[in-house]
Amino acid sequence: MESAPVSASASSAESLIERAYIDAVEQVGDSDEIRSRVLDSAYEQFCRMGIQRSTMEDVARRAKVSRITVYRRFATKDALAEQVILREFRRYFDRFLLDIARARSAEERVVIGFVSSLRTIRGNPLIGGLLAVEPDQFVGSLIGDQGRTVAAVRQFVAGQLRSEQRAGQVAPELDADLVAELMVRISASFLAIPSELVDLDDDEQLAALARHFLVPMLRPPGPVAGQ
Repeated sequence: MESAPVSASASSAESLIERAYIDAVEQVGDSDEIRSRVLDSAYEQFCRMGIQRSTMEDVARRAKVSRITVYRRFATKDALAEQVILREFRRYFDRFLLDIARARSAEERVVIGFVSSLRTIRGNPLIGGLLAVEPDQFVGSLIGDQGRTVAAVRQFVAGQLRSEQRAGQVAPELDADLVAELMVRISASFLAIPSELVDLDDDEQLAALARHFLVPMLRPPGPVAGQ
């Protein structure tokens, strides 16, 4: 499976994530039955063969529609792949928002969000399949786009932290961008590089890790001794 599934169009990573988040919050649906069928078939095709080795003809055949029908809704394979990835981001945010809704504090939201993110991404047949089968390509996709995908996720997390600040749950002097950067890079490293110390299938262990190392990031550092 190729590296493309994680970022089919690196330059649009931020906009894809933003659109997926807005769709999840607003519960935007798709009323075009044929378009949904094509997206479902493209998802199955990409999971099986990867994006690079799949063609629009493959997708049309799997969807049981003509190639022209596919092209009428998606002008290029890149456009189709982008929409498939957008749906996967949307599914991630649907799960993420549902999970953190039960949290009662910013600290709980960090813990639940960390566990939910790792579980959902690793369990995704498209992205998780890439992680399991070709982890080197996953790492390449994260760093081969000059960090755009990581930056896009960091901006999302920073936005969540600023919401916590406005709600009085997190100190206003906290550097939301820097904390978000650290949280995202820690999560990405666990996804990309196997650990001999942390069982990524153990939610309790992940939660304990988040409480011990991520939650303290919500507290701004105190003054340096002697100053």
